[in-house]
Amino acid sequence: MTLFESAVRPVLFRLGGGDAESAHEFTLNRLARLGGPARSMLHARYATKAPVELFGVKFPNPVGLAAGMDKNGVALPAWPALGFGFVEVGTVTAHAQPGNDKPRLFRLRDSEAIINRMGFNNAGAAALAARLASLGPLGVPLGISLGKSKITPLDEAVHDYLTSYELLHPYADYIAVNVSSPNTPGLRTLQDRGAIAGLLGALVGKTPVLVKIAPDLAETAIAEVLEVCLEFGAAGVIATNTTLARDGLAPADQNRAAEAGGLSGRPLTERARKIVHFVHTETDGKLPIIGVGGVMSADDASRLFDAGASLVQLYSGFIYKGPALVRAAARASRAGRS
Repeated sequence: MTLFESAVRPVLFRLGGGDAESAHEFTLNRLARLGGPARSMLHARYATKAPVELFGVKFPNPVGLAAGMDKNGVALPAWPALGFGFVEVGTVTAHAQPGNDKPRLFRLRDSEAIINRMGFNNAGAAALAARLASLGPLGVPLGISLGKSKITPLDEAVHDYLTSYELLHPYADYIAVNVSSPNTPGLRTLQDRGAIAGLLGALVGKTPVLVKIAPDLAETAIAEVLEVCLEFGAAGVIATNTTLARDGLAPADQNRAAEAGGLSGRPLTERARKIVHFVHTETDGKLPIIGVGGVMSADDASRLFDAGASLVQLYSGFIYKGPALVRAAARASRAGRS
């Protein structure tokens, strides 16, 4: 057990009377206030060199922070210091929005899982663009996840995504098109062939664009998305988002099974690996894959790389295991490629 797991995590998990979102905001605020010396010390401890080049972008290591952790980019300088080889902010929308009613974030400790129904709470694309303009270079590649504003009708989704894209692509090394969150009504219908074709037709061009898919899609539906991605020049696929399924929960967490929202963490580990493998084999390796979902150990990361992922991302694993997991996953990737 690491120092984070034995000493830091218990404190964080007690904050706000155990409210997960309060702990999340507290952590972001503290990370945002880290000074240069503290960041340098953390970087010396956790950073790992395992360089990868993908869709024309050079990554110092293939382990990234998944979207959802730092939606508004408030703690951006801290993430490279904690060992991440790239960072994905967002999901951000064209219109600022508060997200769904609280409580909306739940830990399932025995299952090493999280349920969220945040609903793309964020300050909006213009606010993120202003922050990124003032921040300057991050030192590692930056991905920006775009979603549809809740107030925007589905038939106006392309314009909504394009509004965010035009504001943000100058600051992004890649753009992630999030059409797979379960927490915005109707959003997952944008994974249909016609809808995703319309989005990619409008967005592909200036900056690499990747499509984030749901783990709940049947293989036939995933295959259709992949065909469109290849046809319209998507740079890759992010597999996967959170799941609506509740398989694999520990007995102590069954009381949370009825909570609405997307499930992440350990119960998603095997499903994510299978989808990464399917995407890799279905496209003959032609579409680069960022694997995400249930990466709770270095071995989980290795299995995603073996399945065909070129990069992996952490969210729930980072919350439960801390920065030691970032370092271990990056070292595992280096060992596997040597």
